[in-house]
Amino acid sequence: MSPLNSPLEVGIRALVLLTETFPRRLDVAQLVYLDHAMLHSGDLEDGPASLHPDLPAGPGELSMRRRLIEQGLTVLLRAGLADMTATADGFLYGVTEEATSFLNALQSPYVGQLKERADWLTSTYMHEGTDVRDGMNQITQRWSRSLGAGTPHQGEGDVL
Repeated sequence: MSPLNSPLEVGIRALVLLTETFPRRLDVAQLVYLDHAMLHSGDLEDGPASLHPDLPAGPGELSMRRRLIEQGLTVLLRAGLADMTATADGFLYGVTEEATSFLNALQSPYVGQLKERADWLTSTYMHEGTDVRDGMNQITQRWSRSLGAGTPHQGEGDVL
């Protein structure tokens, strides 16, 4: 099994995002968009360098990511690092008390880079009273506009 995009790696990425957004709880759709933006932060205006290379699938990658996020959340739930709450709006995920200690024990440079990008992402796109989906929809719309106008060169546009 490849560690890249394995349920364990995706679970750690989701845990980083859930920890960074605490006490806010997120649904799967929000985690999908935030995970994509965290890994491809260089595609966003003034974003830090991307952690993962762009894939030819481009926007289609988002649809594949949902299944991966769900598998990662299953790992977190079984490990007791995240919990799930049923609400009128659907299932929302959050971290347990053990999550921060677990993440702090991980000494990988990759995890450190994930934390940095999650911090940047939440401080840039998530403000008090802001719906995560609104911010992520703006990112997706910029991406769609730039694809319709041709692919900009590195550093020229909001989104590659």
